[in-house]
Amino acid sequence: MADTNRELADFLRRARSQVDPSRAGLPPDGRVRRVPGLRREEVALLAGVSTDYYARLEQGRPINPSPAVVEALSRALSLDAAGRAHLQDLIGVTAARTRRRPPAVQRVRPGLHQLLAALDGEPALVLGRRTDVLAANRMARALFTDFERMPPRERNYARWMFLDDDARSLFVDWEDQARAAVESLRLDVGRDPGDPATTALVEDLRDRSPEFDGWWEQHRVHQRTHGSKRLRHPVVGELTVEYETLSPPGDPDTTLYLYTAEPGSPSKSALDLLASWVLTGT
Repeated sequence: MADTNRELADFLRRARSQVDPSRAGLPPDGRVRRVPGLRREEVALLAGVSTDYYARLEQGRPINPSPAVVEALSRALSLDAAGRAHLQDLIGVTAARTRRRPPAVQRVRPGLHQLLAALDGEPALVLGRRTDVLAANRMARALFTDFERMPPRERNYARWMFLDDDARSLFVDWEDQARAAVESLRLDVGRDPGDPATTALVEDLRDRSPEFDGWWEQHRVHQRTHGSKRLRHPVVGELTVEYETLSPPGDPDTTLYLYTAEPGSPSKSALDLLASWVLTGT
């Protein structure tokens, strides 16, 4: 079975196990449920396909559903936007399946480096495929860690999150942030399941981190576009930063993360103090 079909089969099984039957709009049938979630025939009924057709999909058979069927399955499984995109990638109804494989090594174009330098008073970093850290300004290195001091292979956000003790100490809500990193990485795997660098990263993290291995098995996906991080910084103490993401036009595999704090808040004062420490050395 091809890697994409194996991923698809696993995702469908786990997605239907997470649907609450009482909220799916199904009539009660009086049967005892031995496992949580929906049965195969119930997903098929909700999606308007035959049970045999859905069963073959969940077995990873080489089937190419139409976009309408993919949308119906997404509704039946109560998938959010990230889940729908992941299902589309795994089934192959989007251009992600036919696009040319990107180059093995990503480079940050000069304009992005200039933008990071211009944002020197605010933490900003650039992530690439599989959460590789491609660039970070001085404030981001001071707020999180100095990725540039790491060997190139280790400059990866998910790897740092799970394998560095300082990361566990830094994030007040480490479990939430780490789980989001796993779910974001899952989304990347769906876009290009044959990428050897991503496969090697996942295998290494599964071997070395029980938390990563357990969350990876759940096959949840998440697209980080904005949110907040609660930090316990060794220099300026506790603070909360909000982040927004931007994808440069023409480079969908690169994402700029910009971190700010609410004006007038203690977190803003802490961030300003960090900026003074970083930019002036005082």
